[in-house]
Amino acid sequence: MIKVEVVFALPEKATCLHIEVPEGSSAEQVVMQSGILEKCPEIDPTNLSLGIWNRTCKGKQVVQEGDRIEIYRPLIADPKDARRRRAEKAKDEGRANKITGGRPLK
Repeated sequence: MIKVEVVFALPEKATCLHIEVPEGSSAEQVVMQSGILEKCPEIDPTNLSLGIWNRTCKGKQVVQEGDRIEIYRPLIADPKDARRRRAEKAKDEGRANKITGGRPLK
């Protein structure tokens, strides 16, 4: 058996569970065995986005002793779209040169 940690965070709270799992368990198996799905109904078990120590991983990734398995929430906004909107707003306000370094917006 190995000891691992499973975490899921929302803006207002974080859930962290320390559990023991059989050696050779996958990240997805650890999440399912941890009981975090019952504690956090916001998690969609059919569409898990996981990471180990802040690096994304596949559900089949085998976990090691001391790993922290992180469950990621879906992005609310696409970062590229948000950046594009800020740049367009800056252009409208006459601040485009400061944001783009003088390069024209695409």
